[in-house]
Amino acid sequence: MFQVSVVDHVRLSFASVLAAYEGHADAAARLARWNSYAKIVLLVLSGLAAGTGAIAVQGGESWTKATALLTAVLFAMCAAYVALNHQPLMYGHRTSAAKLWVICEKYRGLLAEMHDNTIDPAIVQERRNALLSEAASVLEQASPDDRYTYEIARDALSGPKGAGYPDWLIDRYLPQTLRKEPAAAPAPAEPKRATPPAA
Repeated sequence: MFQVSVVDHVRLSFASVLAAYEGHADAAARLARWNSYAKIVLLVLSGLAAGTGAIAVQGGESWTKATALLTAVLFAMCAAYVALNHQPLMYGHRTSAAKLWVICEKYRGLLAEMHDNTIDPAIVQERRNALLSEAASVLEQASPDDRYTYEIARDALSGPKGAGYPDWLIDRYLPQTLRKEPAAAPAPAEPKRATPPAA
């Protein structure tokens, strides 16, 4: 018979929210990085177009053609930047990550109270249900509509690459006292070999 304790259920819910948080944080960082690269490219192209334009005033027909070409490329890049419109997606992922991190902290607090036996089991179920509803409302309303969001939802429901949530994955965000698996012992250092004296 399949049984999941309340502690295990809270840990799995915590892992699901953690996966969503990490996914939204990664998506926001990735979009911010691409946004920065696009701005740098646009700045470089506009500088080159301005420079060739200034030289074309004195330089003749070949410089005029180069200026026209660079200006056309700059216009195409600006149009692509405006059409992709990463700003709302980036801020949407950032907002979702921030809200989910607060829920993760609430889960950690609940796990700590459960570990210390300072909370009634009936209250544990109420708080767990409230946290599930809070996480669901964040994922329903705040998430932007893009391909990253689909991947985040898939990983949050089934674990990374559909492999579920092993204890070590959850324990990464918990203090030592709340972990299920003990911390891995550091590998023993290799003994130093004595070097023979030079002859």
